[in-house]
Amino acid sequence: MANALDPHAAIATTASGLTDGSLRTADGRPLVRALARSQALARRRAFLLVLPLLAFILITFVVPIGQMLQRSFYNDGFSANMPQLSQWFADNPRGTEPDDAAWTALAADLQASAEARTIGVVGTRINYDVPGTRSLFTSTGRQVRRGLEPPYRDALLEINEDWGDPVLWSAMREASNPVTGNFYLAAVDRKRGADGSIQQVEERQQVYVMLFMRTFWLSLVITFITFVLGFPIAHLLATLPMRKSNLLMILVLLPFWTSLLVRTTSWMVLLQQQGVINDILVWLGVIGPDGRLQMIYNQAGTIIAMTHILLPFMILPLYSVMRTINPSYVRAARSLGATSWTAFRRVYFPQTLPGLGAGALLVFILAVGYYITPALVGGSSGQLISNMIAMHMTDTLNWSMAAALAALLLGAVLLLYWVYDRMVGIDNLKLG
Repeated sequence: MANALDPHAAIATTASGLTDGSLRTADGRPLVRALARSQALARRRAFLLVLPLLAFILITFVVPIGQMLQRSFYNDGFSANMPQLSQWFADNPRGTEPDDAAWTALAADLQASAEARTIGVVGTRINYDVPGTRSLFTSTGRQVRRGLEPPYRDALLEINEDWGDPVLWSAMREASNPVTGNFYLAAVDRKRGADGSIQQVEERQQVYVMLFMRTFWLSLVITFITFVLGFPIAHLLATLPMRKSNLLMILVLLPFWTSLLVRTTSWMVLLQQQGVINDILVWLGVIGPDGRLQMIYNQAGTIIAMTHILLPFMILPLYSVMRTINPSYVRAARSLGATSWTAFRRVYFPQTLPGLGAGALLVFILAVGYYITPALVGGSSGQLISNMIAMHMTDTLNWSMAAALAALLLGAVLLLYWVYDRMVGIDNLKLG
């Protein structure tokens, strides 16, 4: 009787029943199995609910990035269409002079590629490494379709003496392997020499490293300017009465309701030498008619236009955090003798860091990948690495080079994200 009234004994009996399956549901099933089945069913339902979103992300995000990364180090434009010459390169070490077998393989592959109408693909692949050689392949392809007589070395050199260029043979050797890191080397202004060593390209061809440095520098400048401009606006939004705050918020969100192209072309009208801003400065006497400022088609135009476009992305995270800060904290600090600056620096500002980190990270990543605005208002000195990626995608059609540049840019952004997580903590990031 005492055991029946003892609560500890009741708990022990219940626990024992849960483990041996003696407790059962209304339909006679063990309670433990019923709970496990219910949880499994709930997990399956949750998975099915998010399955369309996962499929969408996989198809539109993960797969394209995977294909881009693959294209950055894999290009079989030469090896797939010149199999005999590629095999000769594989059988002979680097530095081996082309013998009769090499010239025979080259002639056979050129004739087969010309008949298959893939000679342009072969020439385009070699043209990436040796500019101007695509026409060599296409013109030779038209002639070899009529047949060549041995010795093939003399026949090909008679068509064009460039076939004897060691630089061309070195490029064909590199292209004979579809897996290559040469596009990454080119993305950092390096190349592989005839002996296989990694060399720096000529000074006049050193473009990509400079563009990467300019991209990150301008992105940092734009992020800092948006912080300086956006912090007081976000503070004003957070402290004003709701009616006035909502009106000001409409003005902040107004750029989102206007086309990006319209906003960029508007800045072109405002910033040009015969534009509105220069006309006002001349009218006020700040500058003379002959001293109009060059504010477009340079880095200044890129910074001004992109700051205006990205400013809301800094204001909104800051506002969302500032709105939750209790103003009594600052009042308490001031009542204890702190100055306004000390109260702001030691009490208010640290509480805004999650919003500041989110806004800075968001603005910086968006600025790194922008290409429309720099293309329209940046000129030659305001172009970013994204403009070079777009050029390779649309103009030169060197997708492997574009993929290598994009992969390096993606790696730099992920590295920045990792550094931010180590220094600040990604858990402290708040977007709203």
